[in-house]
Amino acid sequence: MLTDTEIRRAKPKEKAYKLSDEKGLYLEIMPNGARYWRMKYRFEGKEKRAAFGVYPEVTLKEARDKRDEARKLLAQGIDPTEHKRAIKAAKAALTEHSFEVIAREWHQKVSSAWTPGHSENVLSRLEQNIFPAIGDKPISTITAPDLLKTLRETESRAPETARRLRQTCGQIFRYAIATGRAERDLSGDLRGALTPAGAKRHHASITKPAEIGDLLRNIDGYHGSVVVRAALRLAPLVFVRPGELRQAEWSEINFEAAEWRIPGPKMKMRSVHVVPLSQQALTVLQNLQPLTGHGRYVFPSDRSPKGDRCLSENAVLAALRRMGYEKGEMTGHGFRSMASTLLNEQGWHRDAVERQLAHAERNAVRAAYNYAEHLPERRKMMQAWADYLDRLKQGADVIELDARRKA
Repeated sequence: MLTDTEIRRAKPKEKAYKLSDEKGLYLEIMPNGARYWRMKYRFEGKEKRAAFGVYPEVTLKEARDKRDEARKLLAQGIDPTEHKRAIKAAKAALTEHSFEVIAREWHQKVSSAWTPGHSENVLSRLEQNIFPAIGDKPISTITAPDLLKTLRETESRAPETARRLRQTCGQIFRYAIATGRAERDLSGDLRGALTPAGAKRHHASITKPAEIGDLLRNIDGYHGSVVVRAALRLAPLVFVRPGELRQAEWSEINFEAAEWRIPGPKMKMRSVHVVPLSQQALTVLQNLQPLTGHGRYVFPSDRSPKGDRCLSENAVLAALRRMGYEKGEMTGHGFRSMASTLLNEQGWHRDAVERQLAHAERNAVRAAYNYAEHLPERRKMMQAWADYLDRLKQGADVIELDARRKA
């Protein structure tokens, strides 16, 4: 029997040679010094060799264990070499037929006909929402409940994204069917399982990047009141409720800290709300300050020369209508839905998004103290959001899904 000492002392020679152990196991030492574990055996009357790896990566004990496993297979009438090949092939097939592998293959095939922005959006949604849950599963083993569970997790954050993903997954399943790696498109089983589009939307909103870019350019070109145009420019950068926006007061704006602190009595939840101000938001306010900074309100009514009355409730809405946006397309409240949809889709921390939207806190005691919760993350998010809107306004169609990590 071999020993580790004997193996370590063995030197390479001009020709390969063997150091025998027992029961067919031996170590073959090559002229270049490489050492390979082999096992000689007979199967169906033919002499064969099994390979167990390289020493010292595979130790003497491990090589003996592999030999014993091979001998058990031989006792059952199974060729250990063919058995090893079959296992390797099965593992390779599972990898080649995984949902992620097929999805990426499908994406590569079809994305050449898309714009770069749309191509990136589709793949990023899959990477963010689908691959972590079912990407490594063989596509033929995925069930409708598997897919539904994954989509519902996305739906809780971004309903529209979940609906788009169901359609995308259906295309991937159909591609797998066409290439012989799946038998049916199970996404069809989920019809009606997700919330229908618009079922929970109370305020019309624009969420398609290209249309957002159009809206922002239309706002810049608005020819009405300077104050209303400033309100329209600030609205998408802060996405507060319309009443909170029009009632903004200069005393609440802290340029040095780059934040707007809205007092609790003005808020729907009756607690202080901090709005981090991006450089773009600060610019809007700084440009407006010489015009309205002498009064109380940031956006005073044009019927109030002293600035002691804020914009009317319908000022922003009327401006949107003058720009051609109908009731079912966009509202003042729609800037919130726009931000909520896309920020969730871009992968920002859900709690940070919810806190910035000042949504209801279930725990009333906690609600009184959480106005600054997630503030560092929210500051990064608000600046990244403003930068993203700038890119859309300039005509970009790419959604920076990695914005949170780059910020």
